[in-house]
Amino acid sequence: MKNVYSTKFVNATESSLAALGAAAIDLAAGARELYSVFVRTLYYVFRGRREPGALSRQMYEIGNRSLLFLSVTMGFLGMILVYQAGLQASRIVPDFTMLGATYLELLVRDFAASLGALMLATRVGAGIAAEIGSMVVTEQIDALYMCAADPIDFLIKPRFLASLAMTTSLIVWSGTVAFLAGAATAWFAFGVPFATFFNPQLVDAGDIAVGLAKCLAYGAAIPIVSGYCGLSTFGGSAGVGLATTRAVVNSSLAIIVLNFFISGAGFLLFPA
Repeated sequence: MKNVYSTKFVNATESSLAALGAAAIDLAAGARELYSVFVRTLYYVFRGRREPGALSRQMYEIGNRSLLFLSVTMGFLGMILVYQAGLQASRIVPDFTMLGATYLELLVRDFAASLGALMLATRVGAGIAAEIGSMVVTEQIDALYMCAADPIDFLIKPRFLASLAMTTSLIVWSGTVAFLAGAATAWFAFGVPFATFFNPQLVDAGDIAVGLAKCLAYGAAIPIVSGYCGLSTFGGSAGVGLATTRAVVNSSLAIIVLNFFISGAGFLLFPA
């Protein structure tokens, strides 16, 4: 009886280790393919074809169509953040003199870029993956290969360039909306005058540099990760839905990981 249980335990352990090893191999292969997509995209940025109107169309799709969504979302998030910060400050020291200055520093250094990029990942990332995934299952990508056109150059490169420009612009705009919404909340909820709330004394060049670095990094990560998820679609319409889900999850994870490393580098290069 003991030998039977021991054999079952060994078999279960071997199965678990095999599954873990297979998952690690798949993860490594996916990371290698994602890196290949990124490198090829950078190559085609400088050596690829130039299609008239492709970049402007993608800038409109990524930027203009996301403007209202991002403005409303960041406005409400700004109100929530300032209200909760004011409540916590009132329990310790009922002094709101530095509420606006602290909020602006956090917004410039991290909150605007990270929260805005997470919102863009849900809309832009899902759209890119769904569009490219649909082209894969309908064999349009195979047609591009037969015409000697690389899908990276034809599909991902214009979205990459448009995302770099529009993500930065959208985050600057939505950060402004979040700050103005926070100022209105501080005035209504805690009686903080606008002249007191609009206090930029804590924001320095390091905060601006870290914030802009995050904007560019997130703007590059969203189309690359989403485009890779779209190109790796399989299984028909169900595969398109899975690719869309993967794009949102993986883009959000990439944003969080990049936030960790850029914030760490920022604290080393620009200590408080």
